[in-house]
Amino acid sequence: MPCVLMPRDKCGMLKITVVEDQRQRRLIVEGRLIAPWAAELTSAYENAKTDLEERELVVDLRSLTAISPEGEAVLLRLMREKARILCGVYMREVLKQLARKACGSLREATDGSTDSDM
Repeated sequence: MPCVLMPRDKCGMLKITVVEDQRQRRLIVEGRLIAPWAAELTSAYENAKTDLEERELVVDLRSLTAISPEGEAVLLRLMREKARILCGVYMREVLKQLARKACGSLREATDGSTDSDM
């Protein structure tokens, strides 16, 4: 669905810039990480992982302004893959909450399978 047809508060943009030097490749993520563009970050991350040639891969979230559930799923994936993430104070708290939520979901799934095995 084109962004033009969505209510103004639902419309947003995502910009991903790749900055490279001899030591690192950085993905700078700016704007709203919402459903239409969450897959773009996944794609950009997968592409950035190739041919690093000893460089470190860094995902810079300091200019991220909003995250949808789809965006949360992408960030959880990056966290599980141990991606190095740069973020400000607010985004650090968001990532901590995502990690807690993921651990809680994992515990519930594990507890549920244990109960059904008995």
